[in-house]
Amino acid sequence: MTTALVGPTGAAPGWDVAWSDALADLELSVADAEALLRAGHATGPVGPGWVPPSHLGQLPAPLVERAQALLDRQVRVARGLAAAAAQSRRELRAVEQLRATPEATPVYLDTAG
Repeated sequence: MTTALVGPTGAAPGWDVAWSDALADLELSVADAEALLRAGHATGPVGPGWVPPSHLGQLPAPLVERAQALLDRQVRVARGLAAAAAQSRRELRAVEQLRATPEATPVYLDTAG
């Protein structure tokens, strides 16, 4: 039987460390997404993503500010990804319109040149 980690009053050993590690993993995932946005495109497969650890209990008070900053980054990345996806759709529509245009027929033939 697994027991959930508890807060500071009855904290299990490593409780703060487990939360800190979980936030560090999430920060790496956000940093990867930010890097993709800066590059302007995905150059390879995106990883499996962050999986929240189970049974961590309540977030330790010293980590609240870090977690809030991370949430703010995630929101910025999500907005950036939405904007990048919208731009990609616009570009794709433009390319598809170019493909749908029939080839122009030449008006004259230059036989001298």
